[in-house]
Amino acid sequence: MIGGPARAWLAELAWSPALGLRADVLIETSGDRITRVTPDIPSSELRVTRLPGLTMPGLANAHSHAFHRTMRGVTETARGTFWTWREHMYEVADRLDPDSYLALATAVYAEMALAGVSCVGEFHYLHHGQGGTPYTDPNEMGRALIEAARLAGIRITLLDTCYLSGGLAADGRQQPLEGTQLRFGDADAAAWAARVEALGPDSVGSLGPHARLGAAIHSVRAVSPAQMPEVAIWSHRYGAPLHAHVSEQVAENRACLAAYRATPAEVLAEAGALGPRSTAVHATHLTDSDIELLAGSRCHACMCPTTEANLADGIGPARALADEGSPLTLGSDSHAVIDLLEEARRVELGERLASQERGHFTAAELAAAASTVGHASLGWPDAGELAAGGLADFVTIALDSPRTAGAPRAAALESVIFAASAADVRNLVVGGREVVSGGRHVLVDDVARALGAGIGRLLG
Repeated sequence: MIGGPARAWLAELAWSPALGLRADVLIETSGDRITRVTPDIPSSELRVTRLPGLTMPGLANAHSHAFHRTMRGVTETARGTFWTWREHMYEVADRLDPDSYLALATAVYAEMALAGVSCVGEFHYLHHGQGGTPYTDPNEMGRALIEAARLAGIRITLLDTCYLSGGLAADGRQQPLEGTQLRFGDADAAAWAARVEALGPDSVGSLGPHARLGAAIHSVRAVSPAQMPEVAIWSHRYGAPLHAHVSEQVAENRACLAAYRATPAEVLAEAGALGPRSTAVHATHLTDSDIELLAGSRCHACMCPTTEANLADGIGPARALADEGSPLTLGSDSHAVIDLLEEARRVELGERLASQERGHFTAAELAAAASTVGHASLGWPDAGELAAGGLADFVTIALDSPRTAGAPRAAALESVIFAASAADVRNLVVGGREVVSGGRHVLVDDVARALGAGIGRLLG
């Protein structure tokens, strides 16, 4: 998949954090790398692949649960809570096997590619067979996700997730795994680490040209403080990303305080699980000291506003986190929609709703969260910038669609971030190879049909 022939691409307009917004930008690639970026090239003199619209670094979906895509719309047929939504999620999870997961995830990742996503962070906890019985290869489900990303033409960081308990009761007691949750659990963190080692990462956590391995602590509900250090130590050994759900629900905070007399952020910090390679996913219900703690460690904060809105979680303190020093990233999480541009603008719109004021984030800040910073949080620091030596991963978004037409060139980035949608993605290049061309996926012939088949197989 990764590593195309020498190519030259001419972007009508291009943006990245270091480049800024420039016109007539020649992007030259060889193999999977950019070899040269030259703005202000007279276009009439070149025989190149032309990219009308705005070209920017490929988008990084920093938080995904691929199988949640099956529930889009389904859980809207009746009122409920996060917890009733979770029960439906368990029903779907219980039906998956490696073959059906490969088919579903390939289609989901192809949908991401159509939305301009060049790299996904898959928060993977569906490890074992029904009843918790390991497959012959205990990482068969994880390998299915890695293969799905390859077939869909995108990069993946498999955030293999430690998930050991069924939750915290209201009085703080840990509950055992039961039902579908048995598929998520290893005996303890040491057993989790042994299983993850069997995936065969190299010394820096690489699993191949398109795949990296990271770690995740599902949450304080699912991993006790005594088990967390083992996961953190494993991530340090490989310099790998370490992600965790943090303070997504008020009920989670209450149970954590009852159990440990500490907030989830404080528990993770005490376990050595916060730092520049860490990501706190959601980070919705934080205290002021939590914000200082996360930012002080330079922990990323992954905002997933379409999911947080869909599940009625709340609006996280994105601006406060960024101001204190936590780099922001974005994820589509449960895939209520797969549209990183929508996620980006909802960070700003959430701040507006909460404060009744406009202008909290610039388009450039939000674009960086959706691309450059997201890639760094997933262990791909050489992606996310249009520059010589960087990975040749970039997306082109139309500026002449019904959503974007009419904006002046100087406001192209603002038009894309605040008005464009996934439907406006025209081209996606990953590793120097076209994955999306003219709005069509070149590797998965009919993405909608593949999604319908993969989801129907589970829900039908």
